[in-house]
Amino acid sequence: MPIYEYKCKSCNRLTSQFFRSASSEKPPPCQHCGAKTAKALSRFAMGRSASSAKSDFSSPRSAAEYNDPRQIGRWVEDKFDSYGMDLPDGAREMIDAARDGELPDAVRDL
Repeated sequence: MPIYEYKCKSCNRLTSQFFRSASSEKPPPCQHCGAKTAKALSRFAMGRSASSAKSDFSSPRSAAEYNDPRQIGRWVEDKFDSYGMDLPDGAREMIDAARDGELPDAVRDL
């Protein structure tokens, strides 16, 4: 019972569709705008140890990245975009506020 991903030809966002059998596959309309979709290559996960994940993702390349809210927001936006996901409203508000100079308490306390 495969799950396929489709990329919208209009808004470029991903739509996932579950099929009971591979033979009944028909591209679904975009969940976001209703336009036509085309089959997309799905992302896959690769196992890694806790220590390799920590070394790859836990610390910034430089201390300046923590001190620059524009860089933090840009990284978050890029990550959500790379997964074809919408940025949650709360995150969008915090990023915009940080760009205006209002740092969240968690960042200010570093």
